[in-house]
Amino acid sequence: MASVEDRRKTLEARLAELEGRLQHIEAELDQPADKDWEEAAIEREDDEVLEGMGEQGLHEIEMIRAALGRIAEGEYGYCVKCGTEIAVERLDAVPATPFCRDCAR
Repeated sequence: MASVEDRRKTLEARLAELEGRLQHIEAELDQPADKDWEEAAIEREDDEVLEGMGEQGLHEIEMIRAALGRIAEGEYGYCVKCGTEIAVERLDAVPATPFCRDCAR
């Protein structure tokens, strides 16, 4: 069973990974468009995929920061909705989850 400190380290590592990925995505999106219209169309499609990945990354970053806040407050591992303890298996699968299995439904 992972300790809260182990989970904190895991969350911080994932946060650093996501922040690095978002910097890379932003750099890619800042690149000027190709002058060839066919190539520009392909680049736009790629940009849409990158934007989607960026949005997902931002959402996960928010979840991780909230989980780190709960750790700092001593409230990590308890459902923010009903207050019951979150199953270890659920925290293993989704360490940033704020909800127990029942409330997540």
